[in-house]
Amino acid sequence: MPDPAETDVKSAGEAIAAALSATVTEISDAYGELTLTVATDRWVDIARYLREDPGQLYISFIDLCAVDYPVREKRFEVVLHLLSPKYNKRIRIKTAVDEDTPVPSLCEVFPAADWFEREAYDLLGVLFSNHPDLRRILTDYGFDGHPLRRDFPMTGYVEVRYDDEQKRVVYEPVRLNQEFRQFDFLSPWEGDSRYELPGDEKASGKAEAP
Repeated sequence: MPDPAETDVKSAGEAIAAALSATVTEISDAYGELTLTVATDRWVDIARYLREDPGQLYISFIDLCAVDYPVREKRFEVVLHLLSPKYNKRIRIKTAVDEDTPVPSLCEVFPAADWFEREAYDLLGVLFSNHPDLRRILTDYGFDGHPLRRDFPMTGYVEVRYDDEQKRVVYEPVRLNQEFRQFDFLSPWEGDSRYELPGDEKASGKAEAP
């Protein structure tokens, strides 16, 4: 027997999809909340409809973020969360874009989207068209790259320290004090070649066949 809650969520998604024509490409139920995957070029129209339609009234902006899937052709998913206080419902809207395609800014519909879009741009490099002030918000001026991308190195590209001689903070390329080692996993005792420890025969080829 189908769950009434799931049926209600699906029906709500189908009603929104019907009102928005071919804009909605996928409807799903995640933890009892409606999730819609939509066309990027209708991103603002969808947000405005959900905010202003008397049957929706998702007037409360909760969150906007992005997720990186490097193996996909459109590697970023931009995710919007809204709340309808009147109907006590939440909705999640998603759209997929690549590194070069901007997402229309939602600032004209939800002014609170301003800093959230700046954060997505700063940390993942997602572009937003018609944003009033699209610049970094968390990283420093001149920061290289976007630190929440999956292919961003864990060490980063530069390190920051205070220089006592110059009496200021300086930026320097990351230096690794220890070279990366290549382990062949033949022996846990590999070490100084002047000594032969138990287990070294595996690496030296002296091990006798059983």
